[in-house]
Amino acid sequence: MTDNYTPPAVWTPPQAQEGRFASVNRPVAGATHEKPLPVGEHPFQLYSLATPNGIKVTIMLEELLERGHAGAEYDAWLIRINEGDQFGSGFVEINPNSKIPALVDRRGSEPVRVFESGAILLYLAEAFGDLLPQDPLLRTEALNWLFWQMGAAPFLGGGFGHFYAYAPEKIKYAIDRYAMEAKRQLDVLDRHLAERPYMVGAEYSIADIAIWSWYGKLVRGDLYNAAEFLSVQDYTHVKRWADLIAQRPAVQRGQRVNRSWGDEATQVLERHSAKDFG
Repeated sequence: MTDNYTPPAVWTPPQAQEGRFASVNRPVAGATHEKPLPVGEHPFQLYSLATPNGIKVTIMLEELLERGHAGAEYDAWLIRINEGDQFGSGFVEINPNSKIPALVDRRGSEPVRVFESGAILLYLAEAFGDLLPQDPLLRTEALNWLFWQMGAAPFLGGGFGHFYAYAPEKIKYAIDRYAMEAKRQLDVLDRHLAERPYMVGAEYSIADIAIWSWYGKLVRGDLYNAAEFLSVQDYTHVKRWADLIAQRPAVQRGQRVNRSWGDEATQVLERHSAKDFG
């Protein structure tokens, strides 16, 4: 180890920060500026960005629409997290944690806010009675894996992804530590998927949507440019599952919503109707 940093008795924020997200990192919560959120005409208003957590919800909504749930129509508004949109007063009112995605259900007399991507998936599945098994045992298994993803992905994103792809300096200890955990998690999935087509057996569910948005994209080479580094080809069952889900039209559409980078043909900055997909 080359870093001989000794933590002080009381930590204080550094005067100058480095790294990709340094401009929006801060040790306090709350709004930094007044900015009301736009509201469209549909029952659901989504405020998001096409990160792995963001696409969970757009994939879910597109799946519901494809299955005939017309009431799942939505407006998707772009939140540029690198520019601090998540700290606007309107967004903080919906999600005091200032993280995307955030959803407002305006079907009733009073708007209902829903934040945290896993909570949004569960809320929508229960609202429409779809993409969550009705059988109590299978439902519990789906929730097991939904919450597994919510607990595991920070080690992949904030841990491995940050130190491998975004940190201003490459720290071997940190990359080794989180690469080890990322591969362990992929092995958990690979062993599980060796015996079933989807996370809960024969039935595609919110567990698949949540996990695919992180680990499916990872093994398909769409996350952190780390497929070779992590030898993802070794996880054959995860790769089979990931490729199967990637073929779904709703998954293909959902990944484009609120996407503001890459090939312009893959971007739908805001989504207000199916016509926005061209």
